[in-house]
Amino acid sequence: MMMLELLWLVPALPIAGFLILVIAGRLLSRPWIAAVGVGSVGLAFGAAVTVGISFMGAAPAANSYVQHLWTWMSVGGFTPSLSLYLDALSLVMVLVVTSVGFLIHLYSAEFMAAEEGYARFFAYMNLFVGAMLTLVLADDLLLLYLGWEGVGLCSYLLIGFWYKDPLNGLAARKAFVVTRIGDTAMSIGLFLIATNLGTLRIQEVMYLAAGHWAVGSGMAVAAAALLLGGAIGKSAQLPLQTWLPDAMAGPTPVSALIHAATMVTAGVYLIARTHLLFTLAPAVQAAVAGIGALTLLSAGFSALTQRDIKRVLAYSTIGQIGYMFLALGAGAWSAAIFHFMTHAFFKALLFLGAGMVILSLDHEHDIFKMGGLRSQLPAVFWTFLIGACSLSALPFITAGFYSKDLILFYSLASPLGNRWLWTAGVLGAFITSLYTFRMVFIIFFGEAKSLTGRRPGIMMTAPVVILAALSLLAGFIELPASFGNVRIFSAFMNNALPAIAVRAGASEAETTLMAFAAVVSLLGIFLAYVLFFAKPRYADSLASVLPGRLLHRFWFAGWGFDRFYETFIVRPFLWIARTNREDFIDLFYLGMIWTGRSLSTMLSLSQNGKVRMYAAGIAFGAVVALAIVVFL
Repeated sequence: MMMLELLWLVPALPIAGFLILVIAGRLLSRPWIAAVGVGSVGLAFGAAVTVGISFMGAAPAANSYVQHLWTWMSVGGFTPSLSLYLDALSLVMVLVVTSVGFLIHLYSAEFMAAEEGYARFFAYMNLFVGAMLTLVLADDLLLLYLGWEGVGLCSYLLIGFWYKDPLNGLAARKAFVVTRIGDTAMSIGLFLIATNLGTLRIQEVMYLAAGHWAVGSGMAVAAAALLLGGAIGKSAQLPLQTWLPDAMAGPTPVSALIHAATMVTAGVYLIARTHLLFTLAPAVQAAVAGIGALTLLSAGFSALTQRDIKRVLAYSTIGQIGYMFLALGAGAWSAAIFHFMTHAFFKALLFLGAGMVILSLDHEHDIFKMGGLRSQLPAVFWTFLIGACSLSALPFITAGFYSKDLILFYSLASPLGNRWLWTAGVLGAFITSLYTFRMVFIIFFGEAKSLTGRRPGIMMTAPVVILAALSLLAGFIELPASFGNVRIFSAFMNNALPAIAVRAGASEAETTLMAFAAVVSLLGIFLAYVLFFAKPRYADSLASVLPGRLLHRFWFAGWGFDRFYETFIVRPFLWIARTNREDFIDLFYLGMIWTGRSLSTMLSLSQNGKVRMYAAGIAFGAVVALAIVVFL
């Protein structure tokens, strides 16, 4: 238990690094800035491992540990506290955030070495990790919301890190405003929970909600729907997904951190952590699955048309988070977290690999201006290929295959699953392998279109090698019955999340479903080989016909969501703002002022100094008063 008491150090160390860099960053040399920035997250990872070993070696009562630090306030029986909660779910999240965060920080020390604002960059990154750790360790929804808003603030600061370019500032503001929509819904949900249940402590909320709200009751549906609104905004799901592709304006390590270990996974964690509220609202839980299915398909088609390497990966992230939402909606809680973990490894690897390509080509992002990099950047090619294989769920040897296969199985076999969710998941797997290997074949094969310059050093290469190993090996802790029946991850997660039952007879079909999913992934890779390497004229022919051109334009523009919002929300709002420069609310107060001045002018006319007029006024008033008394 002594080691568990070190839990507070996990979020505190990155926050301490942030404070040091803010206060003394200008006085430190670049090596010392990197030491503080990287070291603080590395120490947090060490503390997380120490706490994790202690927790798994001798699990506390109820399979959870609460560390109370202090009470924020005590008002009318409402006593939100600064307490940390550790269970299987939060431990997995903490280990992934700190490990991947540390590798990204180590990579950043070299990637950002020539950039201005070195201390500012690491300060923001440290705060980002600290806020995410606060979010996932919070025992109280109010503290969770503090971390939630913290990652939102840091995303704004980091997306707009190169603020001298106006487009970067615009992308940062877009991310901040769009996610604010979901955050507003979430804050209303917290008010609803606090006023109805009298607490925001997560475990108490779950217990009281089960006792006070019937399944499908209005309050349960409202609370779950409002929390879902927050999750949709942070995790970039339909219809609030538009901010994430533009978030690629930030430095590549920022993109890796946002997509792999922080920010977009916050919504997945929120739903998993408050899972009981969603089981009390079946309609909302079904909406979670439906939103995930639609998002993974729409994002996949958009990724097929992108030219910017980072935007391809951005749409890929939207789609993979869609898989996690699909799993959550189907009640496959541990499967969603398993895919979160494997996705963190291979998506961080792909973004860091993309950053190495971009840096070696003098900040070129267009994949069609690359080509032939397999021989020029062999280490980047092999590690990027491993990440691409895992994202594409290459059968049997990649972590992504086992986590995605688990989601596909439960999307059909779960009592909450159905053939539509499974079909969407399988189609999404095909599209994923197609756009992923489109990227691989265009970038690394074919004719070289440009020569590489700067080559990555050991601080950039070591993290991608480690992530490549994790992208291959991490899946073997959860294997299907026909392939070893290893259930290490789900058995551990069942200590914090409900185990999922399957429909009668569904287990017998698991091998068939797995084989079908494997064939679908391989088919997507083969089609990518034909269209983008062996016979590229076929792809050109498809894009040249009118339906192909229209679909390409539509998908490239993100299904027109940005244009729709610009036309029906942004422009009308700006028109109202310009028209209402003086603020129509002020008309009410200006009217009061005008009325007061008019009455004052009228009354001042009676003050003319003529005694006869005063006497007549008094007489008239007396007559009116007597008339009222007599006749009324």
